[in-house]
Amino acid sequence: MDRVVANLLPELARSGQAFDLLRIRGHGPYLEALPANVRDCPLPAAHRNTVLPGLVRYLRRERPQALLTASHRLNRAALQARYLTRLPSRVVIRMGMTLRGQAEALGPRRGRRLLRAMRRWYPRAEAVVCPSQGLGEELRELAGVPAERLHVIPNPIVTARLERLAAEPVDDEWLGGEGPPVVLAAGSLEPRKDLATLLRAFAHLRQRRPARLIILGEGGERGALERQAAALGIAADVRLPGFEPNPYRYMARADAFALTSWREGSGAVLVEALACGTPAVATDCPVGPGEILQDGAVGPLAPVGDDRAVAEGLERVLADPPSAATLRAAAEPFRAEASAAAYLAALGVAT
Repeated sequence: MDRVVANLLPELARSGQAFDLLRIRGHGPYLEALPANVRDCPLPAAHRNTVLPGLVRYLRRERPQALLTASHRLNRAALQARYLTRLPSRVVIRMGMTLRGQAEALGPRRGRRLLRAMRRWYPRAEAVVCPSQGLGEELRELAGVPAERLHVIPNPIVTARLERLAAEPVDDEWLGGEGPPVVLAAGSLEPRKDLATLLRAFAHLRQRRPARLIILGEGGERGALERQAAALGIAADVRLPGFEPNPYRYMARADAFALTSWREGSGAVLVEALACGTPAVATDCPVGPGEILQDGAVGPLAPVGDDRAVAEGLERVLADPPSAATLRAAAEPFRAEASAAAYLAALGVAT
């Protein structure tokens, strides 16, 4: 949600409305500056890290027209706070990650508890926002959200800032030269991203043609991935440079982008690659990548965990890439200004 907020705020600033940005200590978003019509409001967490008392005090003191939250913990707290205060503030909640995936990750008992809480509280929201149709279907089916309260709003990904950063130079001998094509991946090095499948896919690709792989990001899987690359015999053609504050300049110069996650909520990084004009291959995981790549019309989709299918998709886009114009057109629905207008409508805010 941090990236969503960071991209939304400049667009909301053009609406002429006043906004409060409620921040919880130790959490983002981390922004260099706020627009003039956005007030920074730290929200203290009470015992057991609950924000409910702080939200109750905020609602009683400020009586906002509308309140937007994201993540299950904050969504439930916002609805509880409105219930306790009996105020007319419109509560809009957002869910950005697959419900089934979250429940499965928690295990049977905690997963059932999560879905029960969603079914109890989410239908009480005036609007429920999600970034993809697939996630919207889960919210209707698993959380009981009425269709008329559901707002599918593409994430605000494509901005002038992204385009400006994509044009910045990269001091990397693998990019922009005459060497083998470069496949790029970007994201936290965690199991959900299933970069192990990408390494196996790249090993298959390397048997067919010269290529290189750069994986941007940091996380607990680094050591395992480095060992796997060595065991596959591809370590010389694989680099993990760590966290990169401007991944867009890499995307703009890579020959292909790969996303091999087990689950997503939308797949923002996939949109960013398309906005940079870079061909993309993704696993058809729940939920989002299939919608972004238009069921394979914009880029190949592979079954989750199928390294050979990922390799075949990469080979295809490297041999015959779609035009940059086609790829950028697929990212147009994710323009930040359009997303902001839809969020304002969900909040019931006149512009």
